[in-house]
Amino acid sequence: MSKLTKNQQASIAKFDTKNQYKLADACELVKDITFTKFDSSVELSVRLGVDPRKANQMIRGVVTLPHGTGKVTRVLVLCTPDKESEANEAGADFVGLDDYIEKIKGGWTDVDVIICTPSVMAKIGAIGRILGPRGLMPNPKTGTVTMEIGKAVKEVKAGKIDFKVDKQGIVHAAIGKVSFSAEQINDNATEFIKAVVKLKPQALKGTYVKSIFLCSTMSAGINIDIKTVGVAE
Repeated sequence: MSKLTKNQQASIAKFDTKNQYKLADACELVKDITFTKFDSSVELSVRLGVDPRKANQMIRGVVTLPHGTGKVTRVLVLCTPDKESEANEAGADFVGLDDYIEKIKGGWTDVDVIICTPSVMAKIGAIGRILGPRGLMPNPKTGTVTMEIGKAVKEVKAGKIDFKVDKQGIVHAAIGKVSFSAEQINDNATEFIKAVVKLKPQALKGTYVKSIFLCSTMSAGINIDIKTVGVAE
């Protein structure tokens, strides 16, 4: 077993990993146990009682965090020329079509979100094998395939994120930064949890939300008492 650093020892000494905490208390605590020199991300993990292999239990959605993610989101808009000015005015970082498709074919994926219009999806399909594994493939369900390009760009820049349950039945999301106030982290966490709860499959039997953990980039996970966030079953 590797030896814990002084910061790790100090972090663990501040809370009991076996206890469950109210969400508001956990949001205070995650700031207190983070010792990184950089502004760590705050992450939420929600373990669900679903079977992602079943189509009717695949959890995927979008949510706009009240205080954003604290991260600068680089947005690429792939569209026809008539939509380029709308994308630029909304704050897109990169706008174009064929030139960026060729760049992506060459290995360039230096963006966080790709938004496109429905009319160009046929061309984007050719780079689906590159974008898919990186979570960059535009999807109508997440609002990234739309004619309302300007609105979509502004929402992403303001803190709109998409989430999807993984093979282990867990939904992960970065919901802010340690530099946020505890109240801001709490607001974002609450909004994210509400969005996940709303997607509970009607056919699901048993417990939907099994556990919730809050942590920063390099901190231990804080176990949240789900009864305090309104998802007890």
